[in-house]
This record gives sequence, C-alpha cells and structure tokens, in this order.
Amino acid sequence: MEEIDESAQPFDRVAALDIGKAVLTACVRVPNPDRPGRWCQDVREYSTLSASLLEMSDWLRCEQVQVVSMEATGDYWKPVYYLLEAEGHMCWLLNAKHVKNVPGRAKTDKLDAVWLAKVTERGMCGPSLVHPKPIRHLRDLTRYRRSLIQEQTREKQRLEKLLEDAQIKLSSVISELFGVSGRQMIEAMISGQRNPTVLAEMAHGTMRRKIPLLREALTGHFEDHHAFLAARMLTRVDALSADIDAVSEQIEEVIAPFARQVAQLDEIVGIGSRAAQDLIAEIGVDMTRFPTAAHLASWAKFAPMDKRSAGKGRAATTGKGNPYLAGTLGEVVAALSRTDTFLAARYQRLVKRRGKSRAIVAVGNSVLTVVWHLLSDPEAHFKDLGSGYYESKINKARRQASLTRQLEQLTGQKVELGPAA
Repeated sequence: MEEIDESAQPFDRVAALDIGKAVLTACVRVPNPDRPGRWCQDVREYSTLSASLLEMSDWLRCEQVQVVSMEATGDYWKPVYYLLEAEGHMCWLLNAKHVKNVPGRAKTDKLDAVWLAKVTERGMCGPSLVHPKPIRHLRDLTRYRRSLIQEQTREKQRLEKLLEDAQIKLSSVISELFGVSGRQMIEAMISGQRNPTVLAEMAHGTMRRKIPLLREALTGHFEDHHAFLAARMLTRVDALSADIDAVSEQIEEVIAPFARQVAQLDEIVGIGSRAAQDLIAEIGVDMTRFPTAAHLASWAKFAPMDKRSAGKGRAATTGKGNPYLAGTLGEVVAALSRTDTFLAARYQRLVKRRGKSRAIVAVGNSVLTVVWHLLSDPEAHFKDLGSGYYESKINKARRQASLTRQLEQLTGQKVELGPAA
C-alpha cells in the first residue's frame, strides 16, 4: 500500500463570498472555542457599494479571517476583490468549475457561500491567477487596443465591400487598399472624381506599372450614395487610428518598468514589441506563479489534455483558454511560419501531418516554453536552433533504409545502393 501524507486543513478561519451585481452573501467559519472539532459560522448580506464593503472588511478583520474566497462571477468579483485586497485581506478567486456544488442539493446564495467556505477551509481548491495592479492596468490597455484594431479592421472590410458593390475592383489589383495610392484614389472618388484614367494616374511607385489594369478596376458605377457612406467609413477608420495611437503611447508609459522583459521577448523570432507587450499583459512577468513551462502552457490551454479510458487514448481538445493570449500567439505563429528558423521548420513539419490548427497549438506551446525560460532568468537570451536542426538529428542509416523500402514497394523491384558516380 502506498503511504499518503494528508495534511491538516490549511485554514482555520475562512470567509467565502457569493457575489451578485448589487448584493453579496458572506459566510465566515471559525473554530468553536468551547467545543474542539466543531465550527461556528455566520452568514450576512452586504451591498456591493463601497461603504458596505468596507463595513464587511471590518467584520472580517474582527473575526481574524485568514483567507477570503469568492467565485469568478462575470466581472462582479473585481471591485470586491480589489477593495478587499487593498484593505490587506488575502483573497482567493476560485474557478466556478472547481467548486461546483454537489448535484441534488438545494441552491441558494446562503448555501453557496457556506459551500465555498467549506471547500476553502478543507483545501479542496486552489486560487486562480490574479495579476498585480501594474499588470492589470497594462492588460486593460492592451486588450482595449486589440478591440480597437479589430473594430478598425471591420470598418475597412465594410468599405471594401462598399467598393465591390460599386463595381470598383481596387482591392483585386493592389495589395494594400488603405496604402498611399489606394487612400488617395478613394478620397478622390469621394470628392467627386470618377474618371478612371485620372484616378489610375494617382498610383505611386511600383504600382504605376499597373496603371492599365487600374483603369479597368476603377471603371464602375460609384455614385454619390457610395461617396456618402465611404466618407463616413473613412472618417471612422481615421478616428480609430488616432485612438489606437493614443492607447499605444499610454502602453509605452505603463510598460516602462518592464522594458527589460519586453527586450527579452522581442528577441524571439515572430515576436515584435507589440506582441511582447500583449504577452506580458496576459501572463505577467512573475514566472514563480507557474512552476514549470508546462504549467504555463497548460494554463494558457496550449497543451493537449490526456484523455484515456479502458486503456485507449482518445482525441481531446485543449479547452478554452484566454482568447487574448490565444490571439497573440496565433499572430506570432503566423509571422514566424514564414521565416527560416527552427520554429518555422517545426510548424512546417507539423502542418503536413496534423493540420493547421494543431500545428498552431503545438508551435504556440513551444513559444510559451521559450517565453517562460526567458522571463524566469533575467540573464537569458533567445538563440535559434536553425531551420536545419531536425535534419541534423536524423539517423541517416535509418532514413536510407526507409527510403529504400518505400522505393521497393513503389516499383516492386529489388533496390541495391552503390557508390555515387
């Protein structure tokens, strides 16, 4: 028999909060001073307004509560968590899936608060990752910038769709519709210029070689109706560009204390300064929260889940993780896949056998592993293994035998190898 060390309850005095938008239910459980092994509990309701929360904080302090746990309920937990954290309480944010109530039991706010308190005091759950305030502020900015970029992309797509409706096939000829030449042509059409010959002459640089094709692409039925809508869309694109620039400037100020970590991540192929900022905002810079690189990849849902039953392995997804982190890693993998590097070679090998989605997850896992090692060691630097790394590890004799066997199966003849001429 295997001996297992079951430690005692990690906390004696706990509090748990069942949080709603306007009201929360708090349960405090402490040992009974007169009857050892028995517990006393008190359940109270508080408003989620600041004055009421400060009153609850005083109550928790009087009861000498060691830890305050709460479920991650939408965004309603944030003001409560941040206020109690500022008041000096140790707070735990619990994953709702990990503390789900036992099926069949009645469910009320009071019973949920009592259940959370029992789960916490018995060590049946662990806290979720909540970043410190500087990282939270940075994350708010980077996420808002990503939202602005996505909205700007949608507005550009609307304008491209409008041009297609007017039989203006400009996006079929030029690669960047909102570049210098494309933007000048669109503004001229909005101003009233509809002559395709005049519009085509607005091409700059190497695009002038496409002037005959541009004349055909700019021949359509762009009317005042299209001009009105295009002007509104173009104005909105410009306004979003200004907002993105303003948010980016603020991010540069907020991330200044983490300039060294940004420089470290910027060394990784496919990661620029903006991607480095997004990564730090989502995973932080304190890698002690993740014991190993595998823990970081698992937390980000970039590691396959092990699903076995009756001795058989089954296909399993990674689960749903942080969408902002996943989006950044997807962009990084897309960028590095076009380079002459080890990670690009790994992507090309995997995409042939496993498909694009699985290759992105696998290479994203490798990127997170590199990120973890860099952020764990201030002196560490990224060194690419090279695109020929896999080829250098191949057993040539084994590879030769495999290719010979394939050729024999293909031709149906005996193949003998000899020295090259």
